[in-house]
Amino acid sequence: MNPSAVGFQCPECVARGRRETRQGQLPYGGRPSRDPRTTTFVLMGINIAVWAAVLLTGGAFGRLFNLLALTPMGRCDVISGRGFYPVGEAACVGPEVAWADGVATGAWWQLLTSAFTHSEVIHIAFNMFALYILGPQLERLLGRARFLALYLVSALVASAFVMLFAGPFVATVGASGAIFGLLGAFLLVARKHGGDVRQILILLGANLVITVVGSSFISWQGHLGGLLGGLAVTAALIHLPRAQRQRWQWVLVGLIAVASLVVAVARGLALS
Repeated sequence: MNPSAVGFQCPECVARGRRETRQGQLPYGGRPSRDPRTTTFVLMGINIAVWAAVLLTGGAFGRLFNLLALTPMGRCDVISGRGFYPVGEAACVGPEVAWADGVATGAWWQLLTSAFTHSEVIHIAFNMFALYILGPQLERLLGRARFLALYLVSALVASAFVMLFAGPFVATVGASGAIFGLLGAFLLVARKHGGDVRQILILLGANLVITVVGSSFISWQGHLGGLLGGLAVTAALIHLPRAQRQRWQWVLVGLIAVASLVVAVARGLALS
């Protein structure tokens, strides 16, 4: 017999209890974080550090911005002023202009680095505030690894949509795609648990209206892609039968990530 706080238990009972009970596991298979805010704070720190570095190197027309921002084809920057020419690399010649590579010309890292890059104060302020509100709650439910996968894969799907539908010489930056993915995750979780989704729908609707109205300077492609990516990843995490979660969750999330990369690479090859 094994001693316990309330007496003794037979070894067979203890073994059966261990088999039937998954210790320290969250509802969808993740493990609880000691502090559910940690991942959010790290993501915020990376975004803020990159924003500061961009400002110190010339802002939206600096070399670091061009290195990190997602530009499907690349762009031809004016060296002596603020502006760029929407032309290809072959036409970007002269002492006053310089070519900045895009995804199609070899800068594949931009598919992810663009999600951590900002140049305007109001842009990063809104995105970081939303991340601060949404991130810890989702990590508390999903666990650190699944929350981080949701964030990063949403950003990748957003980049794939930018590659497909944005202008080839337009630079896109910001964590908005990942943030829209978190909003999509909140919508599915609330719906699954019978919560009131009206506030989430109102928030999503307002953001979509702002995106459409400001489409001349807001990336509707990134916002839509991030939202769909967040919905897809969350569905893979929370809608599988309990017995299948450990086997298929990461497989499905990985397939979503790979599919977005394949789309982005195929578009890049077509442009090049």
